[in-house]
Amino acid sequence: MNYSGANGEQAAALNRAMVLNAIHRGAPISRAEIASQSRLTKQTVTRIVERLLDEGLVMEARRRQGLRGQPAIELEIDPEGVFAIGANIDRDHLTVVAVDAAGHIRGRIHHEERFILPSTFVTLMEGALSTFLRRKVIQEHRLAGIGLAIPDWLGEVDVIGRPPEYSAWKGFDVRQALASVTHHPIFIDNDANAAALGEIEYGLGTEIRSFFYILVNACLGGSLVIDGARHKGASGLSGEIGWLPVALDDGPLAGQSRPLGDQFSLFILLDHLQRQGIEAKTPADLLTLDAHGRQIVSTWLKRFAVKLADAIIDIGMVVDPEAVIIGGRLPVRLLDELLVHVHREIADSGMAAPSLHRAAGSEDAAALGAAAMPLSHKLCLPSSEASQQERVPLSGLPPQRATLVRPA
Repeated sequence: MNYSGANGEQAAALNRAMVLNAIHRGAPISRAEIASQSRLTKQTVTRIVERLLDEGLVMEARRRQGLRGQPAIELEIDPEGVFAIGANIDRDHLTVVAVDAAGHIRGRIHHEERFILPSTFVTLMEGALSTFLRRKVIQEHRLAGIGLAIPDWLGEVDVIGRPPEYSAWKGFDVRQALASVTHHPIFIDNDANAAALGEIEYGLGTEIRSFFYILVNACLGGSLVIDGARHKGASGLSGEIGWLPVALDDGPLAGQSRPLGDQFSLFILLDHLQRQGIEAKTPADLLTLDAHGRQIVSTWLKRFAVKLADAIIDIGMVVDPEAVIIGGRLPVRLLDELLVHVHREIADSGMAAPSLHRAAGSEDAAALGAAAMPLSHKLCLPSSEASQQERVPLSGLPPQRATLVRPA
């Protein structure tokens, strides 16, 4: 951190943030270890820790045994010190989670429903907040805020089965709507960015500093993380892997370029099964298929792995991240199968590529990442972004890019 030009109050805030981050990342950790890592004096660290203990954000966990002299007291983030609510609205579901300061999910409400309209969304959110408070899942006076993970252009992208009335999301002031049901701060970001944030704070991001996150939900999304921070690009659209143009191999449009998201997503897979006469409407249905259905899914995953392997190789060449992480609502077993196919395609190509991993958050990745927004702000973590308290979902997608429809 650069303290150049900081006044006393600013320096104090930076020091506090440094101590909080050291405890968040390094717990259990002693005051002496914090001083060594931060290069602050022991006296400064002690004063800051005492204030954090008084605020309830930090707790003294235990004394270390087996050392000479006075045993050091280990510090940790107090799980009861602050709470957050995270919501992920998408074209096929709404998931709302209540999370404590350690990132543990204390409560979860899920609605598996396609094309939830804005008015219904607000009603469901109000009900979820009321339920969490009534059941004392969280302490309202310690609630840091409400985080929302929402796809950009939610009502505009022409996905399979989208009803005309779903365009009500276009221009809908979701921030104002949430403000009408809660007085707590509201944080908003793209669903893939939120999922990547959750991975930074509670998943593989604690070990891997730079990675590209691929979110497999109703549609395909992505987010780029460099040195522990999300890189959104000059226009804020960094990571939009779903719009990456790839050539079709067969069919009447063979040789033409179409977005990668036109060929791979949960909606595309479920539609492919339906056209094969197999009834599967939700991610859970993919786990109850008979042998014939499972074979169709395996063939589909293997076929798409060719395109995904090419994309990952390109990402490696351009960005050079340590890893590519794949998560989302595609069931874990299928994600693992996809990773096996992609590994094989990359190996057969002879090209270098980043290592591949399944995301730790998986199904609730975006909702957990949404909760991480207010938590990271309250805990002064490097991943916090002030813009999330002002951001609204993007709209007005150029018509030539506004289609993710049934493939030929």
